[in-house]
Amino acid sequence: MEGTNMTLVLQFILLGFSDLPNLQGFLFGIFLLLYLGILLGNGLIIIITKIDPSLQTPMYYFLGNFSFLEICYASVTVPRMLTDLWTHNGNISLWACATQLCLFLILGVTECFLLAVMAYDRYVAICKPLYYFLIMKHHVCVGLVIGSWILGIPVVIGQTYQIFSMPFCGSRKLNHIFCDIYPVLQVACGDTSMNEFSVYADIVLFASIPFILILNSYIRIIITIMKLPSATGRSKAFSTCSSHLIVVSLFFVTATSYKKGIEKIISLFYIFITPLFNPLIYSFRNRDVIVAMKKSINLLQLSK
Repeated sequence: MEGTNMTLVLQFILLGFSDLPNLQGFLFGIFLLLYLGILLGNGLIIIITKIDPSLQTPMYYFLGNFSFLEICYASVTVPRMLTDLWTHNGNISLWACATQLCLFLILGVTECFLLAVMAYDRYVAICKPLYYFLIMKHHVCVGLVIGSWILGIPVVIGQTYQIFSMPFCGSRKLNHIFCDIYPVLQVACGDTSMNEFSVYADIVLFASIPFILILNSYIRIIITIMKLPSATGRSKAFSTCSSHLIVVSLFFVTATSYKKGIEKIISLFYIFITPLFNPLIYSFRNRDVIVAMKKSINLLQLSK
């Protein structure tokens, strides 16, 4: 392209919070505490759902996998962010940036589908209780989890390859806290309209479809609950769904929000807040999890 400053880009610079030099240490401390909270909270749920016999049900099998996913989701971005804050060096190689983006997108797609699977589990439990364990057999649950993990991989890898195959010119600086699609496209040369179209197509495919499936499940659940004769039964049924609904709302509201100028703030919400609050929501709003935690604490105290 004649007249264009074409350069072979081998690395980018993540600007992160470099515009707040006096707060680097403070932000490092806050983000480290939040990350440790994510690891501890979700790790605790994984352990409890594995060792407590009363939680060996499809619902808690999905919850354990969801907590593992949240740990992976945060670990793709947060350790790198902490390193940048500590070293004051945002340099990231092209391959590292592509890998981070690819893993981040794969985990995001997985979370969408896993939330849809969890909604389907609640639908079967409430709308078809007599057939619940017949439908939600262990091999079916395993298949649903594996499917959630692998469905988006081919498309995401293809999209990542398409983005990083583009030539980059001018600034190597990414005005973001990690390698995301839009900051990378902003420093690409030439027409990026096809890449942007593919991003929107993927959002429709991997976010809208799971959201519609979740919505369909909960419409059927609400219709079934409203038909229950007992107010106590209705309250109990709503209680088993409320935690999942809160988590769904947190994820889709933050993950699908993008506004130039505050994208870093929005990113912090779905990197930290959602993974941190998920175990808290499921713990404090779920009697079975609370009982299992108390039982585990009592066993630890007796073993000393």
